[in-house]
Amino acid sequence: MAASPALFNPSFLLPPKPPREAPSSFLYSRPISITPFSTASFGSSTHLFHRPRVSSGTIARASLKEKLGELRDKVADVTSLNQWVVKDYYRLVESVNGFEPRIQKLSDEQLTAKTEEFRTRLKRGETLADIQAEAFAVVREAARRKLGMRHFDVQIIGGAVLHDGSIAEMKTGEGKTLVSTLAAYLNALTGEGIHVVTVNDYLAQRDAEWMGRVHRFLGLSVGLIQKGMTSKERRSNYRCDITYTNNSELGFDYLRDNLAGSDEQLVMRWPKPFHFAIVDEVDSVLIDEGRNPLLISGEANKDAARYPVAAKVAELLLRGIHYNVELKDNSVELTEEGIVLAEMALETNDLWDENDPWARFVLNALKAKEFYRRDVQYIVRNGKALIINELTGRVEEKRRWSEGIHQAVEAKEDLQIQADTVVVAQITYQSLFKLYPKLSGMTGTAKTEEKEFLKMFQVPVIVVPTNLPNIRKDLPIQAFATARGKWDHARREVEYMFEQGRPVLVGTTSVENSEYLSDLLKEWKIPHNVLNARPKYAAREAEIVAQAGRKHAITISTNMAGRGTDIILGGNPKMLAKEVLEDSLLSYLTQDRPATEIDIRSSDKVLSKIRVGATSLALLAKTSLMAKYVGKSEGKSLTYEDAKSVISKSVEMSQSLGVEELQKLVDEESEMYPLEPTIALAYLSVHKDCEAHCFNEGCEVKRLGGLHVIGTSLHESRRIDNQLRGRAGRQGDPGSTRFMVSLQDEMFQKFNFDTEWAVNLISKITDDEDIPIEGDFIVRQLLGLQINVEKYYFSIRKSLVEFDEVLEVQRKHVYDLRQVILTGDSESCSQHIFQYMQASVDDIVFHNADPQKHPRNWNLGLILKEYIDIGGNLLDDVFAGITEEALLKSLTEPEESSSIDISSFCLPNMPKPPNSFRGIRKKCSSLKRWLCICSDDSYKNGRYRTTTNLLRKYLGDFLIASYCSVIEDSGYDDTYIREIERAVLLKTVDCFWRDHLINMNRLSSAVNVRSFGHRNPLEEYKIDGCRFFISMLGATRRMTIDTLFQYWSSPMESQELYL
Repeated sequence: MAASPALFNPSFLLPPKPPREAPSSFLYSRPISITPFSTASFGSSTHLFHRPRVSSGTIARASLKEKLGELRDKVADVTSLNQWVVKDYYRLVESVNGFEPRIQKLSDEQLTAKTEEFRTRLKRGETLADIQAEAFAVVREAARRKLGMRHFDVQIIGGAVLHDGSIAEMKTGEGKTLVSTLAAYLNALTGEGIHVVTVNDYLAQRDAEWMGRVHRFLGLSVGLIQKGMTSKERRSNYRCDITYTNNSELGFDYLRDNLAGSDEQLVMRWPKPFHFAIVDEVDSVLIDEGRNPLLISGEANKDAARYPVAAKVAELLLRGIHYNVELKDNSVELTEEGIVLAEMALETNDLWDENDPWARFVLNALKAKEFYRRDVQYIVRNGKALIINELTGRVEEKRRWSEGIHQAVEAKEDLQIQADTVVVAQITYQSLFKLYPKLSGMTGTAKTEEKEFLKMFQVPVIVVPTNLPNIRKDLPIQAFATARGKWDHARREVEYMFEQGRPVLVGTTSVENSEYLSDLLKEWKIPHNVLNARPKYAAREAEIVAQAGRKHAITISTNMAGRGTDIILGGNPKMLAKEVLEDSLLSYLTQDRPATEIDIRSSDKVLSKIRVGATSLALLAKTSLMAKYVGKSEGKSLTYEDAKSVISKSVEMSQSLGVEELQKLVDEESEMYPLEPTIALAYLSVHKDCEAHCFNEGCEVKRLGGLHVIGTSLHESRRIDNQLRGRAGRQGDPGSTRFMVSLQDEMFQKFNFDTEWAVNLISKITDDEDIPIEGDFIVRQLLGLQINVEKYYFSIRKSLVEFDEVLEVQRKHVYDLRQVILTGDSESCSQHIFQYMQASVDDIVFHNADPQKHPRNWNLGLILKEYIDIGGNLLDDVFAGITEEALLKSLTEPEESSSIDISSFCLPNMPKPPNSFRGIRKKCSSLKRWLCICSDDSYKNGRYRTTTNLLRKYLGDFLIASYCSVIEDSGYDDTYIREIERAVLLKTVDCFWRDHLINMNRLSSAVNVRSFGHRNPLEEYKIDGCRFFISMLGATRRMTIDTLFQYWSSPMESQELYL
């Protein structure tokens, strides 16, 4: 289906500016309500803008329907397994409450000493379950003293759910961040390290500083992992009792550790880096991000010149004539006409010619043209194409699309093209978090995906009850035939709410849509704020969210406002107080301007002004003078970022120190102009004024009906919609939500959904396509389509996990091997090399000798040839004169012997191995290899099995002894020898593992074609993947042996390769 211009270019829909009238004069006709029993029921329709006349019978039916709904909910609660699980947790709550009076009597020192007491009890044999209730009571009291926040009973339940390795679903504003302190503290007592994982650096830093005060007060160490940290800093933070990080930093640290060249480069807690994780917004990390594996890439071949040429060719090709697209899976297929035209333009006879391959570049250019849209999938900033995360709305500067897509986008935008990359390490978030023996998470929306969590992670979802009843009103979904009608309707609803004074949050799915609606509101002179990935808006994210709950505040946002932040009715006093400080002090602290353009605060003129008291004004004046003097006395002005950092540090200081302590600091340093303590005192005073202002304004907003949320499109998952709804009605506040969809929305276009039924329905009711329709029938139809999309993406994630499980086993084997090599003792590398040599010999014998047949039927010539190839010149000199007949004779003689001395065994009439097995360790190693040969059940039995074992023993011993002899003759000390061995082992493993990843990625694409032959792609992937892996291990062994023999034969010529 061809996409409508309304979808890809909303500017087509911009109507001419209408005349400005009073609000009542442009209120449009109410939506048409559709029920299963009638095509149009105008009398029963309720609308947000004006109340229609309704009969008493209609009111009675509505009342009966509401009561039946309440009864149905009560029955569901009684029969729900979740309800019984929660009731069981209340027994723990009673125990915690029982400890509380006793804990409250403890001094700060006694409360801190509880941590050491708990650890002692654990060492004596008690379990975490034995101390859980008392530990939770300790954390609750510590939070009350350090944060002024006491855990509610439902938060105690949430902490218990996390400790039990489950997912706690807690509604927005219920205090998930505070809940995590309970499970984190309890599990950190074991000393094995706890990871609290968030979705971005900002939240990780905020939680480490905020909740870390509780843990530090109780004697635990708290670490923080942030982008840009050095290996030393990361290692130190991972060694802490509790480490806060985000999911991508955690994954990349794990991958980088498994690319490390020495144990000094490791940053995680090896050999057991994973113990227990608490994942904030767990559905976002494990489900939404599940389709995007983490990749570490290296530079590959340089074909940068081909991308601009392919981009020009893509401009010549026409959709529907030269190529066809499949929006659902972002695939492109060239037609015969397209292939001919592309080959003519490129002057090539075959796009798929291996010597001159153009097909990949042309197809990628077409994908960049059709699927990767500026301001939707990416933005251009500073000459770079930066990806916008479609789920969070944030720019991801370090992320690049793979397989040449990013280069194709750069060519389309005429940007500098960076070199192609090749994957050197990869892992999915599902595989990463499966490495934790114990995993838990928290989110506001997980119940709809419980089956997926259970299937993939064996983690149940427990819905934790709210502390106060949820009174938010979710209004019916409204459907429109056209995008124009939807956007105009959204604008009218925003204006109506603005006239009332209610704050409004409008959720959009892209930067493009948010700016289109912003332009529409500007036409009508409606003040508002925009929050999306553009730097001029993103720079004010915290400020915008802080004001989003204030009276008259209108906020248009992508999903950036969907997670990690609460919209408080009346405003966020902490953020507003910090904003007052910045407005007062930044001009004195710095002459610089922000590095990025800051958008004008278009809504400030309608927001009520914050009244700052006389005390605060005096402190601000004093602080401003001090800031001005400090700036002059230092002889240079701070940068803008440094000035903001000074204010941020001062705010943090005010949170950790009381007024008396701050005043004492000011008095002690009065002669040195103590700027930060003075700013902290001013902040505390301004914060009190802001609290009073926000409380009064919040009460007024509540009377008006609270925050109104408008969703301008259904997302690809009900969870994302629920996240947006959850912005309203936090902690028992009033609020309302409304979703609007049009049949031209991207979801309907992308999945080719049949919307003809809706068009026919609208045409039967009215000739005006811009009138919305709503009702239970419409809701059921739309949710049915949305569930189909969820099932589609679930199948993709399920397939990705199933395919990755094959690679997961192989990855674990390779990464375990690397860690043993890196962290093992000096003998471990040598033992690995000996095992490689024996395994290489075994491969030769397995492929050329059948233990069920006499040695005369073996391929003895090939055995000799392949064996000599392993050792090169070293073995060629010794075995050059050995014939097949001589080897056959030496193999038959031991059969006639009644006993063999295996410790000094040598095949008769064959070269004797160098005498390198001196010392107890080497003799023990030789005997262990013989025992392994005898007990090897991977090789079939037969009459001549003993003969094959003796041949394996002899050839293996000779190869190993020759290697030891060469090392001894080199004259290097043991330390240097072990360094070379470790370097060669790691580099060969990394080299072949990188090639294996490329082959497996190609295989995963290739096996899908085999489904046309009625073969299961997953089974084909498993079979071929296993064969590839076995081949890779064999090649790794051979390359390691060849390289070491070459090195020690002429170390001066080869040392630059591995030093």
